[in-house]
Amino acid sequence: MEFRTKIPIKQAEPKIDYESKLFLIGSCFVENIGKKLDFYKLQHLQNPFGILFHPLAIAKFFQKIAENSSYTKKDVFQHQERWHCFAAHSSLSNPNAEVLLENLNSALQNAREFLQRSSHLVITLGTAWSYFHLKTEQSVANCHKIPQKFFRKELQSSEEIQRSLQGILEDLKQINPNIEIIFTVSPVRHIKDGFVENQRSKAHLISAVHQINEENENTHYFPSYELMMDELRDYRFYAEDMLHPSQTAIDYIWKRFTETWFSEASFSILKEVENIQKGLSHRPFNRNSEAHLRFLEKLKSQISTLHKRYPHLRF
Repeated sequence: MEFRTKIPIKQAEPKIDYESKLFLIGSCFVENIGKKLDFYKLQHLQNPFGILFHPLAIAKFFQKIAENSSYTKKDVFQHQERWHCFAAHSSLSNPNAEVLLENLNSALQNAREFLQRSSHLVITLGTAWSYFHLKTEQSVANCHKIPQKFFRKELQSSEEIQRSLQGILEDLKQINPNIEIIFTVSPVRHIKDGFVENQRSKAHLISAVHQINEENENTHYFPSYELMMDELRDYRFYAEDMLHPSQTAIDYIWKRFTETWFSEASFSILKEVENIQKGLSHRPFNRNSEAHLRFLEKLKSQISTLHKRYPHLRF
């Protein structure tokens, strides 16, 4: 796929090797990249608290890890026969408060341990629109279907977002001072906020991230939003809802990401894993044929050889 307009992307160091560990957090675009990392069997952890859309929610997550504190009964509430936490996505909600707290604290601990060993952190910002719970005056990561009258909707300024992102960087200095941080802005359009409001939101996020990158080391920017808006500006690159990138667009942005961030040595491994994955998904006409049995033996040998080099691999 070639385009007349191709956004130049600054090559970044240090590169991602196949042994690298990646921590991903942020909007639903993280899920798309996470699926790619799953397919290629790269070591990663994504969104321990579910999808987090805005900088304030992401900043609170890292603050909690840096403090090494736990959630207690006062941090959860019951609504529609389920227990929820304003700091997490509703996918973690549970009918039992104790189970929810156990899952939240377990996710925090696992995130802390993985983050301490991670080489790269990818933070994808989705929106600058935040919701504040009126009773507690706290910003929330998810409203959990509580009526909107109980919240105040607010567009965070570029300066406010910068402070949140700077707070994340300060927390990371305590957790893992050597980690490389890759900021990106989600290409998913938040039209429920309004067309103009969505553009204002993205503008605030982009402005804040670039200011942070200019003032800090070990921070980088990958233009996934700009790739979608400029290189993939045709509606054929959107899913049926016309808001999310299509699979073609996701594949293209992933390709540009690997070209920018992955080491040359890692490409051959990615290709080997891809070939094995294709082999494993192959459906023969005759499972008992000699040809298919030879194919399975060859595949088994390829997996064994790769596993010896990279013990974390599991097919």
